[in-house]
Amino acid sequence: MKKMILGMCAFLSIQMASAQTLEKMQWFNEPEKWEINDKSLSMFVTPQSDYWRISHYGFTVDDAPFYYATYGGEFEVKVKVTGDYKARFDQAGLMLRIDHENYIKAGIEFVDGKFNLSTVVTHKTSDWSVISLDKPVPYIWIKAVRRLDAVEIFYSFDDKTYTMMRNAWLQDNIPVKVGFMAACPDGKGFNARFEHFEVKHLPDMRRLEWLKKNAE
Repeated sequence: MKKMILGMCAFLSIQMASAQTLEKMQWFNEPEKWEINDKSLSMFVTPQSDYWRISHYGFTVDDAPFYYATYGGEFEVKVKVTGDYKARFDQAGLMLRIDHENYIKAGIEFVDGKFNLSTVVTHKTSDWSVISLDKPVPYIWIKAVRRLDAVEIFYSFDDKTYTMMRNAWLQDNIPVKVGFMAACPDGKGFNARFEHFEVKHLPDMRRLEWLKKNAE
């Protein structure tokens, strides 16, 4: 019995990475112009669209493009993001979403002529954190790791060295819509591209702890 449980632990510890098949994903707020080509998705971001709830600004919007697949359990997801940002608050990146009151979006946001690493965490109301970049970047890698009730958000300029930009709560034991979003609250739209979208399932931490305890 002990050997069997230890073997199950080893099996669950194997991490499988796979590129999500873009054609099998689905739209929430589909933009008028988009295409999938060579495993990347390009879109013209819908003008006057965004995700935000109540706080600071006093309004709620939930109408920006979001292309997603649904995942359960614990996972790591990353994507390369490129945008032709023009107007204030133009943005593109990853989104993890349970429903219209519970979501996390993270990526690049163009504010006052500068590129910012931006994260919005929403539970009933939204908050916003930013890291200002010294200069424009041609693209950014955004990665999110969901473990139990926490999501860690990371950024990278080369898909090798990742730096954490946020740790946020997100309800566990519930399926999450995972994918990429872009928004254009003030402008007339812009082009955004998402490449190398990859999801890696992680072994469930509660299950591993249970197996370790019962192996004794």
